[in-house]
Amino acid sequence: MRKPNIAILGATGVVGREITQITEELGVEFESIKFLSSARSAGSKIEFKGKEYTVEEATPDIFEGIDIVMASAGGSTSQKFAPEIVKRGGVIIDNSSAFRMEKEVPLVIAGVNDEDLRLHKGIIANPNCSTSQLMLVLEPLKKFGIKRLIVSTYQSVSGAGLAAINELRDDTKARLNGEEFENKCFKKPISFNIIPQIDVFCENGYTKEEMKVVNETRKILHLDDSVKISCTAARVPVFRGHSEAVDIEFEENVEPNEIRAILENAYGVKVIDNPDNFEYPTTRDADGVDPVFVGRIRKNLAFDNGISLWCVADNLRIGAALNTVRICKKVVEMELF
Repeated sequence: MRKPNIAILGATGVVGREITQITEELGVEFESIKFLSSARSAGSKIEFKGKEYTVEEATPDIFEGIDIVMASAGGSTSQKFAPEIVKRGGVIIDNSSAFRMEKEVPLVIAGVNDEDLRLHKGIIANPNCSTSQLMLVLEPLKKFGIKRLIVSTYQSVSGAGLAAINELRDDTKARLNGEEFENKCFKKPISFNIIPQIDVFCENGYTKEEMKVVNETRKILHLDDSVKISCTAARVPVFRGHSEAVDIEFEENVEPNEIRAILENAYGVKVIDNPDNFEYPTTRDADGVDPVFVGRIRKNLAFDNGISLWCVADNLRIGAALNTVRICKKVVEMELF
């Protein structure tokens, strides 16, 4: 099996640094590696596998000879460079929303719909962070026939980037000190607050973030329009880690113990579910580690054949960087570059 020449686009960003770290952790084999950024960050240094690399400016020509690009540099950057990468025979695994819902672009969670990778034409999309953790939970339960799905997300500020992380820190300090603070990243103050808006509102009253969960879930799990899906997404004053309350109605009757047993053996999932001893997952459990944690598994009182559960994951890992690197490994293993 030939080793690929790889590049990380957006290497100096929050997710780009996670991709770099996880590429080393997972032992991705490569012939060569480049770290790319905008002109502003070019020239900075990155430590990788005990060696120092100089970050290079992303230009069309720099992708010559590159087989796989793991990109986390924003939608406009991906739209600019994806055609250049594909034209030169490369594959881009893109973290932005630029290509997710394009019909000919596979939207993939590694370990969930790997076979969709075979459909790629040079571009592979990585799903939204809140969708990503949910898919690892739903995929093994799909056999019971998902009839209806309601998701409420409680998303950390790191999903909005480094500036948002700094805003939570600085806003919290200001409020504790009784000082004025002008929020810039969020429409409302984020410290000691919950904001029921992530991204802009659509005509139907849902936000783009909420519709991403609806549309991406349907595409990844190959669910038809008869499956009803709704989502409410809120930003919470947590630095890292997304939480989700999930209500599922199945076609078949299924008991919580059966769900629990299936998820205990599911890929990428860890069950923490003993409420009597206050054992259930929180964002601190997920910080810096790979699994999607699941707990509070119980009968849903509103749905026939319904189950309610709580899931938590590190949004910078499974929600972005980890899945990107896992996809990269799958592309190499399946010889799709």
